[in-house]
Amino acid sequence: MRLRNLLFAPGDDARKRDKALAGPADAVVLDLEDAVGPDRKDAARAEVAALLPGRARREVVVRVNGRTTPWYLADLAAVVPGAPAAVMLPKCTGMADMVALDHHLEALEVAAGLPPGGIGVLALVTETAASLTGLDYRGAPPRLRALCFGAEDLSSDLGILPRDEAGAFAAPVRQARAATLLAAAAAGLPALDTPFPDPRNPAGLQREAAAAARDGFAGKLCIHPGQLAAVAAAFTPDAGRVAWARRVVAGFDARPDAGVISLDGQMVERMHLRLARRVLDAVADPRGLTPPIATS
Repeated sequence: MRLRNLLFAPGDDARKRDKALAGPADAVVLDLEDAVGPDRKDAARAEVAALLPGRARREVVVRVNGRTTPWYLADLAAVVPGAPAAVMLPKCTGMADMVALDHHLEALEVAAGLPPGGIGVLALVTETAASLTGLDYRGAPPRLRALCFGAEDLSSDLGILPRDEAGAFAAPVRQARAATLLAAAAAGLPALDTPFPDPRNPAGLQREAAAAARDGFAGKLCIHPGQLAAVAAAFTPDAGRVAWARRVVAGFDARPDAGVISLDGQMVERMHLRLARRVLDAVADPRGLTPPIATS
């Protein structure tokens, strides 16, 4: 499963849930957190847990409530037996949250008769100002599959609007966005960009998705089915780029000890090999969540 476009759907809204699961998103994130009010948490949890087991479509992620909330452990206990592809951890403040989640998931997987480590984690790592001090995920448990940038919650914590009238991110939000990319690269993980908030502005979405792809994000979170096609297009390399990547990989495969090769009369270094592999990862469709980006 690719991670180009992940579509959120409220865990307690059957109509939106079913439409999302039947649609073309690379993955559907069934939300038990922001999209569900406190008085609906128990019902949403039960509904999502009931629909998970034996699904023909396995590209299902569940966003549980944050670790400091009273719903966190109950969410995990309910959804793990249904073996979602991953859980999304909101308000992740650093490695301690990730390690704790890994332990909780492992215990619940064993109790459910599932292979330990089979459920992945997508971590929202920039939703609070405090979380920006803990963006080192090198050496994280292997089930961590991607770091996600969230602009809306962060801007709320800062007391600012995330974007100006032209759609440009506010300065501290830009800094957090760049920090997410750097942290993901250091950890050998893909990074996923924040949702675009206005489904009625396709031109703005296209601009923001294209910029995210240029900057190095592997995909973008979506809040409306109408956003999926544009986001998928932005994060799918064109045929020329794919052909170049295949030639670079083939060139280094033919000369595995070379630090530099010649391609069309130009010198190509191993840094280009890493980029080429990333391009090919973006068009691959392996079973399970996309693995970490190769770093060698």
